[in-house]
Amino acid sequence: MQTHHDTPAWHALDGASCLQQLDSQSNGLTAEQVRQRVQQYGPNSLPSAPPPPAWRRFLRQMQNTLIYVLLGCAGLTLLLGHWLDSLVILGVVLINALVGFIQEGRAEQAMRAIAGLLSLHCRVRREHGLQELPAEQLVPGDIVLLEEGDRVPADLRLLNCRDLRIEEAALTGESLPADKQSEPVSSSAVLADRQSMAYSGCLVSAGSGYGVVVATGQATELGRISHLLQQVEVLQTPLLRDMARFARQLSLVILVLAAATLAFGFLLRDYSSAELLMASVSLAVAAIPEGLPAVLTIILALGVQRMARERAIICRLPAVESLGAVTVICSDKTGTLTRNEMTVQHLFCATAHYQVEGIGYAPYGALCNACGETLAQIPAEVLQLARAGLLANHGTLYRDQDTWQISGDPTEAALLTLAGKLGLDSSAEHAEQPRVDSLPFSSERRCTASLHHDHHGNGYLYWIGAPERLLEVADQQWQDAQARPIDHNYWQDCLHQGASMGLRMLGIGMRRMPADKQQLDYADIEAQFILLGLVGLQDPPREEAIRAIAACHSAGIAVKMITGDHVATATAIAARLGLVGTRALTGAQLDELDDPALDACLDETAVFARTTPEHKLRLVQRLQACGARVAMTGDGVNDAPALKRADIGIAMGIKGTEAAKSAAQMVLADDNFATLERAVAQGRAVYDNLKKSILFILPTNGGQAMVMLSAILLGLQLPITPLQILWVNMVTAVTLALALAFEPAEAGLMQRPPRDPRQPLLSGLLLWRIVFVSLLLTGACLGLFLYSQQLGWSLEASRSLAVNALVLGEMGYLFSTRRLHGVANFAWRDNPMAWTMVGILLVLQLAFIELAWLQQLFATQSIGWQGWLYCLPVAVLICLLSELEKYLLRRWQLSSIHKETP
Repeated sequence: MQTHHDTPAWHALDGASCLQQLDSQSNGLTAEQVRQRVQQYGPNSLPSAPPPPAWRRFLRQMQNTLIYVLLGCAGLTLLLGHWLDSLVILGVVLINALVGFIQEGRAEQAMRAIAGLLSLHCRVRREHGLQELPAEQLVPGDIVLLEEGDRVPADLRLLNCRDLRIEEAALTGESLPADKQSEPVSSSAVLADRQSMAYSGCLVSAGSGYGVVVATGQATELGRISHLLQQVEVLQTPLLRDMARFARQLSLVILVLAAATLAFGFLLRDYSSAELLMASVSLAVAAIPEGLPAVLTIILALGVQRMARERAIICRLPAVESLGAVTVICSDKTGTLTRNEMTVQHLFCATAHYQVEGIGYAPYGALCNACGETLAQIPAEVLQLARAGLLANHGTLYRDQDTWQISGDPTEAALLTLAGKLGLDSSAEHAEQPRVDSLPFSSERRCTASLHHDHHGNGYLYWIGAPERLLEVADQQWQDAQARPIDHNYWQDCLHQGASMGLRMLGIGMRRMPADKQQLDYADIEAQFILLGLVGLQDPPREEAIRAIAACHSAGIAVKMITGDHVATATAIAARLGLVGTRALTGAQLDELDDPALDACLDETAVFARTTPEHKLRLVQRLQACGARVAMTGDGVNDAPALKRADIGIAMGIKGTEAAKSAAQMVLADDNFATLERAVAQGRAVYDNLKKSILFILPTNGGQAMVMLSAILLGLQLPITPLQILWVNMVTAVTLALALAFEPAEAGLMQRPPRDPRQPLLSGLLLWRIVFVSLLLTGACLGLFLYSQQLGWSLEASRSLAVNALVLGEMGYLFSTRRLHGVANFAWRDNPMAWTMVGILLVLQLAFIELAWLQQLFATQSIGWQGWLYCLPVAVLICLLSELEKYLLRRWQLSSIHKETP
């Protein structure tokens, strides 16, 4: 089977050598050769692995240490004959697994999306002449014909081209179609500069040609990326990684405590084996936050909805939180940071240099001098330049509802926009000088031309093309309304100035023609032209992207541009975007750097140009190796491996390929970097709310576990049963903890630095707060249980009182948790859901204690108005003490800062 690594540099060989090496000829392969090569190379298709079966995906949801502990508890209770406890525990496990199974939803489709880029049919020369075949039947050595609109079916070495241009943005990142030729290029040429090649999956935008197949299936550039994508390791999101670590640590603590409880009860207390086992089960069930997975899922789902309103579509649920942890954003240039609309921004005439305002294809904008001052009157030399660009144009500019659209070459369409800005009417100009004949763009001559006659017997030939080519065929320049000898040094300086600004330069010329000239040939465009001027075009940066990058910098997020474009163009755009960095690196320079040398360059480099898929993937990996959490944007097949590897891959929704979207965790519906910045802010808000929910749920479990331990240490009956523990965990999680999901973003969210990737989800201060509140809840719960026992209450009533104290204590703690560091928030307006959930929970708790069937299920008993009166002060006291702890902590932190400040 052919591989990518054992193939020669086809782009550097001449056509005859390629045919010789492939044992082929210009009229194609014989039937016998085709048969042998099908066996040798296999079909021209990319393999796609079948998705995992549903049952395997469901079982994968069980792969969590805490779930294993819960399943063990369910088994123990079943052995002890407590079948109801077992069923409830198993029900909780199954519900959590079902939620995870549904949310996992989107299977890996990147391989199938890339395979879908292969064309279905192609035209091939074989022994018996021209045939139309399915692309899967191509073999190396086949001669394939290409025309405008075809999708290239395999990697081809071009043997003949006629004005062939191929759209390769999906592979190279180039925003404009690439001109193709049959002559070989340098063996060191990067993918974007291999003009003698046509690559599988790319679209022919103009011209025609034919070439010999040099690679099929997995050996193509597309297949190489597909193979690279298979090898990319998918990283866990920060939240999943933190939660997995937390689950392992908590499971270890639970097992140790359960073992210690068994040993203590067996050696020092007169408990039966069954009682000790139930006590251990109760301790485990109390310590495990069963409701936490459901709450986290709901918070993330709400984050998905909020981001969708910002036009950021989340494909994989945990990616919501990943955005809030991002420290570096690696962005593509074209269409994300820029508008992907070529715009004339500078004009170079013989007497002056002008600037053109306005962005995009809308024909609105003023003409300014070199100093940026708006000109009241359009100079005649500028009008002549714009008129020539309008008349020689083969593009179309039209308005579609509120937006201006083009058809044809983007650079030619930009000249139509320029003419509109200067007040020239296309219909009137063409009526004044009707077109008689034209020559389409020729990649060999690098120009297009159009012949026109006015109504006074004059003929004019207008020329648009590469400025270097125009300087070869022009002997005069338009200056002061007449033709004068050309000043080559002046125009070379203009070209250097345009290159330094990252402009794509076009030359526009004119030649007088005889009145009887009715047809053009290529000899007409070889000499005696008047150079009217040079036009500098650029894909302008989005204004909102400039503001978004500034916001990212203030939030401590580094932004880096990784593009397939030329380094000069990328650097110029980066400067206008305000990207921070003292240098730019090309793909060739990256290849010369080993990993330590590259790591040393990452902080000071903001622009990486002329990059390949391997370069993009390597940059993401090295940034991650240096401790960064990386968001990567992209739209092409060449971006897919890096998108998959990044902590969060972000594809473009409008111009993005299906391969990019499938490999990404998020899609920008409007292809706009500013949308990404807003999504990061939402991600940070989601993380805050996740932290608040965890900070709220864990003290409940901590309090319950401490109540169990205290009872065993004191030799008491258990104040709460395992079923009652599950009730508290689930109802408070889906009411009070869920209310925190609706908390609005706190002030100054995007002025904070990103959280340290190495910082655990639960810092030392948060762990202290969990322990502190757990002790408060334990004291309230156990204290009221013992007090009611002294009053002679039944065991069921005392347990009901203890559960109620625990729940009402959590209600008070909820309002303190609404602000991680600030003062407790009781405002209805900020989050009406908080008070709504308190009301719902009071109703549920009343039913839990008073309804007969729930009393029977959970072994509860009515506590009367006295019991409720005992519990209400618990809520107030826990809220006040939590606020006092936060106040003292703030004072301590401020004093520490003052001591450290000299």
